[in-house]
Amino acid sequence: MVVTCGQMQAAEAELFATGVQAEPLMKAAGLRCARAIRRWIPEVAAAGGGRAELYLGKGNNAGDALVVGRWLRCWGWSVEAHFSVGRGEMGPLAQKKLAEFEATPQSEVSGGPLLLIDGLLGIGARGPLRGEIGVAAARLNRQRVERWATTVALDLPSGIDGDTGEPYAGAVVADHTLSICVPKRGILADQAIDHVGRIHHIPLDEIPVHDADREVVLLHPESLRPLLQRRVFDTHKGQAGRVSLVAGSEGLLGAAVLSAMGAIHAGAGLTTLWVPEAVYPLVVVQAPPEVMVRSYSSFSEVMTVPADVYAVGPGLGEDANVELLDWLTTHEGPVVVDADALNWLASDPKRLVELGKYPRVLTPHPGELRRLISQESFDIDSGRIDQARAIADKWGVTLLHKGARSVVATAGQPVWVNTTGTPAMASGGMGDVLTGVIAALVGQGQTLHDATGIGTWALGRAAEVSPDAKLASKVASQIGPALRELTEEWV
Repeated sequence: MVVTCGQMQAAEAELFATGVQAEPLMKAAGLRCARAIRRWIPEVAAAGGGRAELYLGKGNNAGDALVVGRWLRCWGWSVEAHFSVGRGEMGPLAQKKLAEFEATPQSEVSGGPLLLIDGLLGIGARGPLRGEIGVAAARLNRQRVERWATTVALDLPSGIDGDTGEPYAGAVVADHTLSICVPKRGILADQAIDHVGRIHHIPLDEIPVHDADREVVLLHPESLRPLLQRRVFDTHKGQAGRVSLVAGSEGLLGAAVLSAMGAIHAGAGLTTLWVPEAVYPLVVVQAPPEVMVRSYSSFSEVMTVPADVYAVGPGLGEDANVELLDWLTTHEGPVVVDADALNWLASDPKRLVELGKYPRVLTPHPGELRRLISQESFDIDSGRIDQARAIADKWGVTLLHKGARSVVATAGQPVWVNTTGTPAMASGGMGDVLTGVIAALVGQGQTLHDATGIGTWALGRAAEVSPDAKLASKVASQIGPALRELTEEWV
């Protein structure tokens, strides 16, 4: 769920009217933010200590940052504070947290990661950053670039409109945003992506929010953990999902192999990779040993092997297979449709309206989506969330609109917005891996909507912890650990 800034402020005011004080909430939020930094930011998780700089305004956002800084000091970090206002101008609660921060012993650390903590402005601020706040934000942004530091914004990057996501002049560019209590609508806006970065949800259930928009939900461990299915002890491979992947063609063999890697690392019990006869000898020596590689000359041969789910599209090439297209609109079981299969459908748009008769997941990146809707009446300039919802509703499919902030939409379900990932994923093959992951999860019994959400989150998280997130094959190998992380409580 998401809220406007006004709704969040009203919820806080309602709570404080009952006699609850702000300080316990600040202590809880600050500690949870510090734990999230240590748990979820890879460069921090891999280091025993490091350096942090706090950029402070005068309000409670500065108080939150000081609580984070005090905990980092307790954990052996070297932390210093930069002030945009005189200490006497800070609010009473922020001044108290400053005294506690300064009373915490400082460690002398010369190496390790460098974190820049944005505690300049809270959710009530609007407009360009001016005066000393603007100077401090400019310094923070400059330090991020010149020193390759990691910037962490608390609740909202300073200079971003919390309702619209508009980045005002001088706005902080964050690599990670720790969204406290309930995400503010603005951090999900398309225009805010490059300032918000990776989103982390920091639960603060002490503040009850009654009027949030529950039709939009962030994908994070707490929202996904209840959806996971636990295997019984005597599960055998036939019960763990039989996945058939139809992929690959001359010059595009890697896509087929990567989709198979995604399926096996996501736990598929039996994975069959179907490739054209002409490329079979080349694929069979590249495929993982856990994958069964079969050739076909006619698509009807694919149906001779029982499968719980099919995935079709990675690396199929430009020449459309009419037999396969006919099957896509008539097969009654679940199918994940990706890559070239989407382009084939775009060239024959009448078939799109027929897809929703049966369970289908469509996984387009922005270019593929533009081709799919080129002859439809969808507003191509609307935001990703609204656009995905409109398409899913009209076509009756589960739609994954891939990108830096991937969106999952299914008619009758809340729209899910992914939080994980890294810019290093901007390389070929990531979508092929994801196709295999989603198919494997569907084969294991997840609904199309749940499988797509879980798989999208897991791929992004796998990239975050991968030794080389630029290589899809390396990311695929981290899918299993990423899925295991969803079972772990950390708050």
